[in-house]
Amino acid sequence: MVVMNAPWLQIDDLSLSFAGLTALDGVSLDVNAGELFAVIGPNGAGKTSLFNCICGLYRPQRGGIAFRGQPLLPLAAHARADLGLARMFQNVALFEHMTVLENLLVGCHHAVQSNWLVDMLWVGRARREELRLREHVEWTIDFLNLERYRKLPVVILPYGVRKRVELGRALVMQPKLLLLDEPAAGLNQEETEDLARYLLDIKEDLGITQVLIEHDMGFVMDLADRIVVLDFGRKIAEGTPAEVRANPAVVAAYLGRERADQVAS
Repeated sequence: MVVMNAPWLQIDDLSLSFAGLTALDGVSLDVNAGELFAVIGPNGAGKTSLFNCICGLYRPQRGGIAFRGQPLLPLAAHARADLGLARMFQNVALFEHMTVLENLLVGCHHAVQSNWLVDMLWVGRARREELRLREHVEWTIDFLNLERYRKLPVVILPYGVRKRVELGRALVMQPKLLLLDEPAAGLNQEETEDLARYLLDIKEDLGITQVLIEHDMGFVMDLADRIVVLDFGRKIAEGTPAEVRANPAVVAAYLGRERADQVAS
């Protein structure tokens, strides 16, 4: 049962460890509907582990995760996708010898309700479903300015375009929550600026709630409504970009305690 007044995403006292190595240690946070919420921290802070718990790839030893008031931990990964969770991965994970169009159509697979026999005959419900999904894919191609690449195999495309296709594959899932794992990694400045505009359009025009992991601090500070900071699996700060930027614990986590003291003096 969905609790309408609950935060869009609620994480409570989440803990995860592997053979004695602690990846997450009592992490709690709330993400509100329509927010662009960022999770930052040094390498090994637990950011991707947090995403893997949300998606269902990891099962935490303690704590809870709820999406729109519904507990996620009892659900398999595919069931979470059906609820409206989609993810853009840090490392581009496309089918390289398929075209841009074909890769985007793969993102619609979870929404197909017809059975294999009807799909083979392509009649009735199967026909209506495919036409509807193809229409949404074409809209996504236009939204992300991918028209010139639509019939090209992904393997020959520049890295920045592949990243855009990865974003498009998540968007065609028509998500209610979009998880972005270092989307700007490997992009040049122009590509990063283009990506920032797309994420703002996703927020403002589509109203999709986004949770962003990113190491580019300028990118994060310009885009995020709120930020949470992890270090060694623990939450050490949370607030607006201005509040996080001025937090001594955050400065120490990124620069080291000794260097942070020198900067402060």
